[in-house]
Amino acid sequence: MVAFDSPAAVEKLERIEEADGKLSSQDEERKLMHSVLENDKASLDAGKLINESFNRGLSSFTPDMMFAQMVKNYSIAKQIYGETLIKLASGYNPDYIRKNIGIPEFRKELRQRIAQTHQELEHQGLVTGEGNFSEQGVTLASLVLYTEELDHLISHGLAGEKANKEKFLYGAREGVKDFRKGDRYRDIALRKSLKKAIRRSHRTLAPEDLQSFEKESRGKACIIYALDASGSMKGKKLEACKKAGIALAYKAISEKDNVGLMVFGSDVKETVEPTQDFMRLLLAITKAKASRETDIAATLQKAIELFPSGEMTKHLILITDALPTKGAEPEKLTLEGASKARNAGITVSVIGISLDERGKELAQKVSTIGNGRLWVVGESDNYDQIVLQEYHAI
Repeated sequence: MVAFDSPAAVEKLERIEEADGKLSSQDEERKLMHSVLENDKASLDAGKLINESFNRGLSSFTPDMMFAQMVKNYSIAKQIYGETLIKLASGYNPDYIRKNIGIPEFRKELRQRIAQTHQELEHQGLVTGEGNFSEQGVTLASLVLYTEELDHLISHGLAGEKANKEKFLYGAREGVKDFRKGDRYRDIALRKSLKKAIRRSHRTLAPEDLQSFEKESRGKACIIYALDASGSMKGKKLEACKKAGIALAYKAISEKDNVGLMVFGSDVKETVEPTQDFMRLLLAITKAKASRETDIAATLQKAIELFPSGEMTKHLILITDALPTKGAEPEKLTLEGASKARNAGITVSVIGISLDERGKELAQKVSTIGNGRLWVVGESDNYDQIVLQEYHAI
């Protein structure tokens, strides 16, 4: 029998240090994450509404302004807000609104619905009375964006063998070698291994058949994801690029590499130095808004300043859908910027979205000067898969 009334012997005393931290903020994040994981429709729709607002270049939700624009000219309202945001704000299908916007009774109902959406967001603490998104609202939006992308990564098995290298327009394929003890299982080249087993007439895959990708040791890496948030990226395109950035941050940080962020348009609007702080990156990606012109030269210059000093792999991934448009000689300045980056020990790869021939030519020059790779993708491609393949090729 154990006696509980006698004093316990203490062998060693250790100093207890008080840790600093925002516990209330962390608790709030956990509550929001729980709502998202439980598929709470109200929370999911609220997060999607805030995300779509940012993707449309808006940093607030003002019901009176939205309703007034719909009544004044619905076609222009649709261009400003997009179908997704209109549906989330009103609960109506956009085509139904277009057909009935001239009916006074419907206008009254529409106005009430949009105002009610704002009231619900305000009640949840996601927007202020003026319609500006609160810190809690941005956090919810970022968690919704993150879980959507994580579900996509899991469903597509993107942790497996890297394939589809045909999309490279510049750069070499990785070689393969015999699998050795200590090699990572995730680097097994499954197709090559199966072919080797077949050539040897093996009915099953034997250990001696295994091949693995031969990757050059690069040590610690710092990657900066430069996201084009110019006007032409507005809407679904910007959302897809954001999710690709989330995939990169998730994967690279899990591999102990540091990830930074640059959001650019007519200038560099947001920067996060290479870090292991995933939540900081997630929030910054979420808040990226579409703007106007594209200044790639300024982005390259800022990247040089943002990368830390020291011996490590420094790689910039530039994702854009357009030629640079700012400055007297934007293309010349862009190439000079790529050269400066390379001289600073930074490699540069470009992911070009639906570029025209002139854009492809410039992007090719930037990636060649930057000793990186060029990916040319369409608007319907999975950018997250491309970005992850680029990360694995570093």
